[in-house]
Amino acid sequence: MERITPTIDFATELTNLFDMRDKVVFMPGGYGGIGEAIAWALALAGARVTVAGRDTGKAEGLALALTKHGLATDGIPLDVESVSSIREAVDSVAERHGRIDVLVNCVGIQREEPLLKVSEEAYDEVYRVNLKGAMFLAQAAAKHQTAAGGGRQVHLLSVRAQLGLRDRGYSAYCSTKGALVMLIKQHAMELARDGITVNGVAPTFVYTEMIRHVIENPEFRNQLLERIPLGRIADPKDVVGPVMFFCSDASAFVTGQIMYVDGGITASQ
Repeated sequence: MERITPTIDFATELTNLFDMRDKVVFMPGGYGGIGEAIAWALALAGARVTVAGRDTGKAEGLALALTKHGLATDGIPLDVESVSSIREAVDSVAERHGRIDVLVNCVGIQREEPLLKVSEEAYDEVYRVNLKGAMFLAQAAAKHQTAAGGGRQVHLLSVRAQLGLRDRGYSAYCSTKGALVMLIKQHAMELARDGITVNGVAPTFVYTEMIRHVIENPEFRNQLLERIPLGRIADPKDVVGPVMFFCSDASAFVTGQIMYVDGGITASQ
């Protein structure tokens, strides 16, 4: 009987599953608490990382820190609320490095307002950054990835893509992150034939400046810790592994998926 199980060169193929050497990675919003950890991990794994954002000083500062460690990194300006700026930034990375292998979209904002006080201005801003920005970052990167015959796209979300938050003004944040789940699934379906995978990583609260209001509120912090089965708030490096998985060949047969990095919260609701 003819063997149907493929012959695997274990020593080579399995060793290189997470190999990121010489991969060109574009990271909008990559200088935040989570993004910085991801940028370091990808660069340490051998990727050429371009960090981009509205605060050019922070993008260039992180790139300089990585460069001082002998890592291939640069920082460029990007206004994610401007489609023309998105296209210019993506095109500049592709022109500089010849291609874009991986998009890691770390862009995201929150404007907390109770439902009865949600303003049109704040809601529109969150929409433009969290959802519209993701749409056109994905489109711009996909144009280059399609021409190159494949690639990876990874978006950072939140457990708020699936779960509301009691007694907090999260309408804009939850609705845009929830919509991003479906955007990821749709893009995964449209880009599959081009060899491009599209996935998302959705953490719960992570120790960064964005959750200072949680850390400094003992009552809210204790309630949160009681709800997380693993009994702790996430560290930025907890998010790195899942992102690296989706960026690498280890996830070659995974697309349209959301990995919840939440200490078990979504499994217990």
